Amino acid sequence: QVQLVESGGGLVQAGGSLRLSCAASGSILSINAMGWYRQAPGKQRDLVATITSAGSTNYVDSVKGRFTISRDNAKNTVYLQMNSLKPEDTAVYYCNALIRISYLSTNNYWGQGTQVTVSS
Repeated sequence: QVQLVESGGGLVQAGGSLRLSCAASGSILSINAMGWYRQAPGKQRDLVATITSAGSTNYVDSVKGRFTISRDNAKNTVYLQMNSLKPEDTAVYYCNALIRISYLSTNNYWGQGTQVTVSS
C-alpha cells in the first residue's frame, strides 16, 4: 500500500506565506512526477505545480513567481512554498504522485487534501 500524507495548511492573511509538505510511504520502487493541485469550493480540481524526478518544474501562470515546488527524493517528499498569498489561493490543496510499485506497475496516487485559507 502507498500513502501520501500532507501537512502545512492553515489560515493566513493576504501577503503571508505557508509551506505544504507531502510525504509518500509504503511499497515504493521509485517516484516519477510529483505535483500539487487545488480545488476551490464549487470548482474543479486544477493543477498548481509539478516537478519531475530530475527536478524540472512547471507552474500554472497564476502562481508563477509566488510559489515554489521542490522535492527531497531521499525522503519521498514534495514541498510547496507559497509566498505572497492572495484570497484567490484559498482552496483544498492535494498532493499527487506517479509511483512505481513494481517493475510492471506504475500508479497515480492522491493525498487526502489540506485546507489553505487566505483572508483579505
